[in-house]
Amino acid sequence: MVKKIALFIVLILIVQSFSAFRVDASVNFRDLVAKSAILAEKDNGIILYDNNANIRHPADALTKIMTLLLAAYAVENDEISDYEMITITETAWYGIDENSSTQNIQPGEVMTFIDLMYSAYVGNANEACNMLALRIAGSLEGFVVMMNERAAIIGATNTRFTNTHGQYHEMQYTTAYDMYLIFSEAMKSALFTEVSSTFRHITEGTDVTESRTLTSSNNLINPGSRYYYRSCISGRDSATYEGGHSLVAYTEEEGLSLISVVLGSSDVILDDESTNLQNFSETMRLLQWGYTQFAWRDVLKTTDLLERVPIIHGSGAEFVNARPEEALTLLLNNAIPTDSFIKTTTLFYDEDDPLVAPIEAGMVVGEVVVTRNGIEYARMALVANTDINLSGLEYMRGQISDLLATNLARNVIIVLSILLLLYVALVVRYNIVRANRLRRIRNAKNDIIRERHQNFRD
Repeated sequence: MVKKIALFIVLILIVQSFSAFRVDASVNFRDLVAKSAILAEKDNGIILYDNNANIRHPADALTKIMTLLLAAYAVENDEISDYEMITITETAWYGIDENSSTQNIQPGEVMTFIDLMYSAYVGNANEACNMLALRIAGSLEGFVVMMNERAAIIGATNTRFTNTHGQYHEMQYTTAYDMYLIFSEAMKSALFTEVSSTFRHITEGTDVTESRTLTSSNNLINPGSRYYYRSCISGRDSATYEGGHSLVAYTEEEGLSLISVVLGSSDVILDDESTNLQNFSETMRLLQWGYTQFAWRDVLKTTDLLERVPIIHGSGAEFVNARPEEALTLLLNNAIPTDSFIKTTTLFYDEDDPLVAPIEAGMVVGEVVVTRNGIEYARMALVANTDINLSGLEYMRGQISDLLATNLARNVIIVLSILLLLYVALVVRYNIVRANRLRRIRNAKNDIIRERHQNFRD
């Protein structure tokens, strides 16, 4: 019963993926010039670095990430065609002041839904954000409700939106960590990724204006920029008086996908009178540090033979090797040796209670717990590495031994022994009686013969 419970527990605790946690980093990133920041692995929530990552900050134009994501959802869920023709209304300009970023899309223009998406994100057009919202939700207020509901679903509980485009509002805020969560979710959408990774897009002309050439302000994907970062796939920048300069970026390099968020950096005038946009330069430093310091490393492989499990009745084998059921690959600082992880194994079988052949490869025979510095990184099953066939001869011997070990067998043996002794005693008695009888007969014959000889003499 205990063995069955242990097997059940291991099956529950087998590690398939990692939840969000901070890696053990022996080298930290220093001197970040920003109010808050985070660097994290995209898919598993592994945090490589954070600085005030949960401090609230104006959402600014980063708001457009959520607007584009909801628009992408609408297309991918077949609620709206990406080439549906949308007529721009006066409401598209609601709440947009003279300092807002626009593409001067005028009421009465007819544009495709997809061109509105590019205009909103690549062209940074606030009126396009409003028009997307009106088509999706029917009202700006309703769309803002959708934005906040989606943020809550994603887990960005420290984020609040009050408009569709990010024009400053004191009650519209987010955090570096929440922006990481939102952008990580957004990158699961193929349409979002396509639009957000575009540096230049040309819209179709309308009856009011010719085609517009939209150019992204994300310098990380601009090949002509001093901030061009070859492995950057997508991102979103922002610059306002209230919130400073911010940037979200997604990069892929050597099998490692990272999302960085830098909020509230500044512009710096350099000695040559050029301007250093620190949201870009700090993001580049942070990403370079991440790719230099961290890599995916194999801590456990499915080929690692960690234990030998005793078996009985095996054909030509007295034990079977045990290996991890799953590989364990961790994102580690390069300074951390993989052999610094402690692998503690527990077998469900031993010499007193061995495995019984036949055995199939993959059979659970124990568990292994991987720890380092008191932190548990994985708990997974140990399984048999190979098949072990049943030996007929060993099986018969085992069956006989098992039978002889039972109380019934012992009682039968005792009874048979007693019967055998009785039989032997009877045979011995019979032989003695028979021998005595034969001896009397011989003696009697001898007496007769002697008597006849005596009479003959007389």
